[in-house]
Amino acid sequence: MIPLEASLAARVRVVLLDVDGVMTDGGLYFSESGGTAADGRRFHVHDGMAIHMLRRAGIPAAVVSGKLSLPARRRAEELRITEVHQVSPFGKLEAVEGILGRLGAGWDEAAFLADDLADLPVLREVGLPAAVANAVPEVRQAAAWVGAKPGGAGAVREFVEALLSARGEWETLVQQYVAECVEHWRAGAGD
Repeated sequence: MIPLEASLAARVRVVLLDVDGVMTDGGLYFSESGGTAADGRRFHVHDGMAIHMLRRAGIPAAVVSGKLSLPARRRAEELRITEVHQVSPFGKLEAVEGILGRLGAGWDEAAFLADDLADLPVLREVGLPAAVANAVPEVRQAAAWVGAKPGGAGAVREFVEALLSARGEWETLVQQYVAECVEHWRAGAGD
């Protein structure tokens, strides 16, 4: 795991995520008729557990995407992410400003995991700019943390684990999760 500076991690109160190229591999599928197969997105299962662990840590996740995608909305709903904003790339700053206002957080208390040029305006404003491994050079240069995993390959999980580890919370959260699973199993098994 790539370490993250503890002082940057400590002030994070919200994690913002791009979708295409971060939660997915960024690939787009086209049908034989020439249109995009809008229902074609692949998400990594490990990223779902990462969002669960963020929630356990009391840190909300929000999705800010420059592309309208029903699969992205469905995945966010499945992960119980309530702040889902699919706007034009020119609307990302405004969307994030609204999210932060609703959550009572400042720009310096936000982390954003990104991959492409459309994310640069937000990356330059947040307190913890982060990039997936295969982000474009400009995004990697703007990031305080760059992961080893490419988008769609567990990059969100890698970032969340680095964030919560830097805060000294990851191991405790994992142990609590395991203990709750065992307790639930035992309660159901009649022990």
